[in-house]
Amino acid sequence: MNALNSINILDSIIPISRFNKGEANRIFTEVKNDGIRIVVKNNTPECVLISPKDYQALIEQYEDALLLTEANNRLSKNVGYISHDDVLNDLNINEQDLENIDIEVE
Repeated sequence: MNALNSINILDSIIPISRFNKGEANRIFTEVKNDGIRIVVKNNTPECVLISPKDYQALIEQYEDALLLTEANNRLSKNVGYISHDDVLNDLNINEQDLENIDIEVE
């Protein structure tokens, strides 16, 4: 996703009247090719248009930030940690048992 700076923010502003003039397809092409568009009505921002790809990237960045915050919160607490070897011993398994297991992580 392209970051907006002060110069291209001004270029990204479009009046809502362009939709009323039947320019929706052109606006959607602009979003796809050039990035974000800020729709204004009566000189007030009403909505921001972004491509589905940029939206997905934004959501993933948000989720990553939440996970990082949670990880930092957990690391900041003084708690005892269990080693990998201790977990294996508690479950009565060894490294060779794990080598033949297929795991899909999302």
